[in-house]
Amino acid sequence: MNSAKTFDLLVVLGPTASGKTRLAVELARRLGGEIVSADSRQVFRGMDIGTGKDLAEYGEIPHHLLDIADPGTEFSVFDFQRLFFRVFEEIRDRGALPILAGGTGLYLDAVLRGYRLVEVPRNEALRAELAPLSLEALGERLRLTGKNLHNTTDLLHRERLVRAIEIAAGEEASQAELPPLPQIRPLVLGIAWEREELRRRIAARLRARMTEGMVEEAERLHAGGLPWETMEYYGLEYRFLARLLKGEINRNDMIQKLTSAICEFAKKQQTWFRRMERQGTVIHWVNGETDPLREAMDVLRRMQHSGERTPLDLTSRRSDG
Repeated sequence: MNSAKTFDLLVVLGPTASGKTRLAVELARRLGGEIVSADSRQVFRGMDIGTGKDLAEYGEIPHHLLDIADPGTEFSVFDFQRLFFRVFEEIRDRGALPILAGGTGLYLDAVLRGYRLVEVPRNEALRAELAPLSLEALGERLRLTGKNLHNTTDLLHRERLVRAIEIAAGEEASQAELPPLPQIRPLVLGIAWEREELRRRIAARLRARMTEGMVEEAERLHAGGLPWETMEYYGLEYRFLARLLKGEINRNDMIQKLTSAICEFAKKQQTWFRRMERQGTVIHWVNGETDPLREAMDVLRRMQHSGERTPLDLTSRRSDG
């Protein structure tokens, strides 16, 4: 995918703790934008500190696809794509610039590469066929479909595997009936960090979230009816918080193991972004350790000066200096 002569969607991506939201907010202020979140867990209400939702960071900037589902309910990449295109059209109709910001690679890919997705109901016959299969056999069955899960830890959850196979089968059977997706012309910015500095940021952010009440948030979710098993299903912070609250690990062990798990997750996100580039998505990388906002604005100005038009006249906006 090449940068078009004009673009009507700005994308800000990067690994966890890279400063995506802050950069997206500052760009929205300068460009008259509204932010659409691309985060598979921040859609859930009440899962704020554990997902790093940072709602206060948005300030006066309109933001979308946060807090739209109850914890424990199913929210799929199909749901995300459908809601994204609805919000995208609404923002454009208001004369604002949609800014898609997040780190869930599957969600980003579904928009940028135009995944052809359908709403797939439960297939009881297929589920009966899959019931005797082991986790390993289910994982192999999914791999043969060519579909991806959000992350490899989903291969440990039988229900996610069964649902993913069910969706893949339903999509294959319905491809000829799918209507065309809305056309988009994206410009993609990515925030890059040196690995050790990103690890330091992840550790510092986790300590801050513990102080802000992340454990208490998990207690409230469980007291409100969210089972431990579902909390484990959401992975990363909530998996380790569930184990802490069940007494399976102590606080120090949890922080150490969770820090390592988040760092590993960040590496997987970066691997996904490199895969996106190999598949044709052009990502303009800015350096998170210097001044990513200035670099991002420079990218837009270079496009303007080289004859490529931006969706807004940058010279009429407040300068970034």
